[in-house]
Amino acid sequence: MLQLSSMSLKYQRVLLKLSGEQLAGKFDSGIDPALCAWLAEEVKKITDAGGQVVIMVGGGNFVRGAQIAGHGIRRVTGDHMGMLATLINALGLTDIFEANGIETRCLSSIFAEQVAEPFVHRLAQKHLESGRVVIAAGGIGRPYLTTDTAAVSLALELDCQAVLKATKVDGVYDKDPAKHKDAIKHDSVSFQNAVENPDIAVMDKAAMGLAMEYKMPIIVFDAMEAGKLLKVVEGQDIGTTIS
Repeated sequence: MLQLSSMSLKYQRVLLKLSGEQLAGKFDSGIDPALCAWLAEEVKKITDAGGQVVIMVGGGNFVRGAQIAGHGIRRVTGDHMGMLATLINALGLTDIFEANGIETRCLSSIFAEQVAEPFVHRLAQKHLESGRVVIAAGGIGRPYLTTDTAAVSLALELDCQAVLKATKVDGVYDKDPAKHKDAIKHDSVSFQNAVENPDIAVMDKAAMGLAMEYKMPIIVFDAMEAGKLLKVVEGQDIGTTIS
């Protein structure tokens, strides 16, 4: 059950989308344990406040299905390899969270009973209601769908109140801030604009289209600054809200 202190949170159950590249941290690939331990402390601030957290991890620090496909590897096989990469990340993140005092469960949408619990809706709900962080592996379990789309789908399935998209920048800009010094940050963006504007590429269009259809807000922010994750969940004006 939610703690009474969760009443101070605007979003009492959220889905945090982390990319594989973010989990690599200071390395070119693989997992950065120090960064993951830091992320655990950031998530713990939410659970200590009574919030519930679902985490969807990408796998780009190991394999990107769309990129590896070709030269004899079918796209479906490439996507399956990408799903396995997300499972590697989810297993590592689960252990690191547990080592930092956060009760965590890894649930997989692909069959991997030897290493993770199968994703079952009622089981995931039970873990969340018991105060555990749920880390979802395997994306949506099907090829041709990104973990961004899987994140929105899972957030809807588990009655989350917002999708928090962690990025390397502090929100959505009118153009790439890494290339244009005069780029202007948006505090809010409509779903229609996010879907139609080719310069807004923070999530794939299928994910944003699904969020638009079911009115699931997406908050894009830089998660690599201490305390920002909690501030977002509290409803403070952080990053860019797509709604």
